This record gives sequence, structure tokens and C-alpha cells, in this order.
Amino acid sequence: MLLAENLPPTAHHVTRLVDNLAQMADLSLKDRPFLRRQRHSLALHFDLFAVQSEMLLDAPDDLIVGYTQTMMGFLLFQPAPSSIGMIGLGGGSLTKFCYRHLPLAAISVAEIDVEVIALRDEFCIPPDDERLKVQCVDGADFVSQTVDRFDVLLVDGFDKNGQPPQLCSQQFYDDCYRALAPGGILVVNLLADEEEIGLYVDRLYTAFDDAVIVIDALDSMNKIAFACRGNALAMDGKTLRGYVNALRDDIPLVLDLTAKSLLSARRARSFPALFQSCDIA
Repeated sequence: MLLAENLPPTAHHVTRLVDNLAQMADLSLKDRPFLRRQRHSLALHFDLFAVQSEMLLDAPDDLIVGYTQTMMGFLLFQPAPSSIGMIGLGGGSLTKFCYRHLPLAAISVAEIDVEVIALRDEFCIPPDDERLKVQCVDGADFVSQTVDRFDVLLVDGFDKNGQPPQLCSQQFYDDCYRALAPGGILVVNLLADEEEIGLYVDRLYTAFDDAVIVIDALDSMNKIAFACRGNALAMDGKTLRGYVNALRDDIPLVLDLTAKSLLSARRARSFPALFQSCDIA
């Protein structure tokens, strides 16, 4: 086990070994992030039990946690975004994947925990450059104060207690709507066992005038909400199928399963202008 020291977020600060459960429990009580290194992977933890992020040591840019694959379903509606905002860095899974596979996109990341940012080199997250900026800032402030508008906004911000209240308030979702460009897509990772998940989804409906679809994440207990500023979610089935097939050749994702889940959820909601029949091959 490895522990993030209380140091500024610079690349050269090396973590120290945590060699027993008592230390791990102590870190959990102190809200200290720590790492678990196994034979083939490295995982970020905020407590003893939940894995916040995980990376394959021999393929650091791959998405190996199911919910991250589902969140990348935004590509079905925004296949070539020029601007991506992210709330929550964690182990940088989504950041690295977008940086590698969407070379025309500028990526801005908000992470509130300086100790998480300090681990970016451990997770092979590229340094800041003209395409990537990582800021130590509350995600709620990030969207409320943004000047630029995003084609895509990914919200994956958690602490050891779950989803911080400022990242699921009505004001926050209203600010997310304003932070999107016309046709922009918001994707939110939600904990399925969160008692107030229904309230959070209702707030999304309010902020986005019901242009919201919620589906189960791949291989996890999470729910993923897709919301759009405009009518992107009402894309016709033929176009959606074309994007699935095109992206399959270029990007290593399981987008066909995400597309099928979106279709099923949309039909159940009688979403306006829905593509009524479109089997994903």
C-alpha cells in the first residue's frame, strides 16, 4: 500500500509504504488518499473498501472500470468535441483516455484535493500543456466561474462520503447547463445506492428541461446520467448506429452496449423525437 504525503502537487514527491490494515484504517479516518499496488494494477482509495480509480500498469491509458466506459458514451452525441471539462481527476482514467484518443480536444480538469493531484505521475497523467490543464479547485466553482463553454462536461467528483452536496445541488446543475455550448453534453456519475439519487435526477430534469437519460453503468453499481443543452439526445437511430460503427474502428470502447442501454431507457421514457427502432449491430 502507498500513501500520498501532505505535499504540493509536484511530480517528484514519492509516496511511502503502508504495510498494515491499521495504517489503512487510520488514513481512511483522516481522509487521506492512498494507493494499492497489485501485480498488474494500481488503484486509488479514499477508504478501505471502495476503489476510486484503477490503472493497468502495462496499459495506463486503458479504461478498465466499467462506469468510465459508459461515461465515454458522450461520443455517440459529440464524436469530435473541441472542449472537454472534467470534475474529479482521481487516477486520471477519463483524462488520459480523452487526451490520447481525442487529440483535437482541449481538456480542463477540476480536482479539489491537492493530494490527489500530487499522485498524477503515479498514474501516468500527462503534464499540463496547451491541451490539458488540471486545476486545484472545487468543481462547483469551476462551472459557475467558467468563461469558456464546453462541448462535453464530465462530472465524476467524489470523496469518502460519496457525492459532495455542492456537486449535486440545483444551482450546480443549472451552472452545468450554462457552461455547455449549444448541443453540449453533460455526463454525471451517480451512486446507485445514494438515498437521494432520485432528487439529483429530478434536479437534472429541471436544469435541462427533461433532456436527460439515466442508464446503468457497465459492470458497476453506478448510474450514469446524460443530459444535453439542445436536442442531441433525440438523434435518429441511423445516425447513432453510424457513430457506433465508426467509433468501433478508432477507439477501444464498448459503445454498442451503452447505445443499447440508452435506446432502452429512452423508449421507456417516451423521449420526444426518439429514434424508434435501431438495433446496434
